[in-house]
Amino acid sequence: MKKIIIIPTYNEKENVAAMIDRVFALREQFDILIVDDGSPDGTAAIVRSKQKEYPERLHLMERGGKLGLGTAYLDGMRWSLAHGYDYIFEMDCDFSHNPDDLPRLWEAARQGADVVIGSRYITGVNVVNWPMGRLLMSYYASFYVRMVTRMPVRDATAGFICWSRRALETMNLDDIRMKGYGFQIEMKYTAWKLGFKIREVSIVFTERTQGVSKMSSSIFGEAFWGVMKLRFRKIRAKISESAIPNM
Repeated sequence: MKKIIIIPTYNEKENVAAMIDRVFALREQFDILIVDDGSPDGTAAIVRSKQKEYPERLHLMERGGKLGLGTAYLDGMRWSLAHGYDYIFEMDCDFSHNPDDLPRLWEAARQGADVVIGSRYITGVNVVNWPMGRLLMSYYASFYVRMVTRMPVRDATAGFICWSRRALETMNLDDIRMKGYGFQIEMKYTAWKLGFKIREVSIVFTERTQGVSKMSSSIFGEAFWGVMKLRFRKIRAKISESAIPNM
């Protein structure tokens, strides 16, 4: 099974080389696709240099500017599907997601889950070094999503995820509208409505120690209003109904 991790970057020069090395040091093999949005700090140049060490497993997509987290993942997913990957992961570059947890997400997918979420909230609150305000915002955002959509996911805004090829090929990615962290909610909701098996695996999320967070109130604002619209949206499959799991 071919597995790839999509890692969006913008000004991640402090983290990107170390993240690449950590992933490739794992016993389980994962390829990496860095999607860089024109980082002025030279992130892409660092990735190009690392490609000399890992010419077959490290890939780089360079985009012209900050086009949004959601579009970075969507572009990366389309590229990964076109290049024959069976399982496609999402992960941050800043080590808030521990690369050592990747094999645990993969094992859950190998056991039959179509969407595996690295969850901060299924065994209490597993977040380190966040200010209380941000922690409460994140926790209650997921609670709000559950109340509005009835989707049985504890960490709806999580960005540490494994997707099966079957799920992504069935979902109509062109219909995904939200660009920031609302993208994470919309993708999970779409998979759930189409009947795919979702599993949450407990992780510990640690706030970055290098670089600058991209989180903002506008990102949560998009998610807040976007979730209200999800309940009234028709979710369409991209391929034939016969490929959709039984509800």
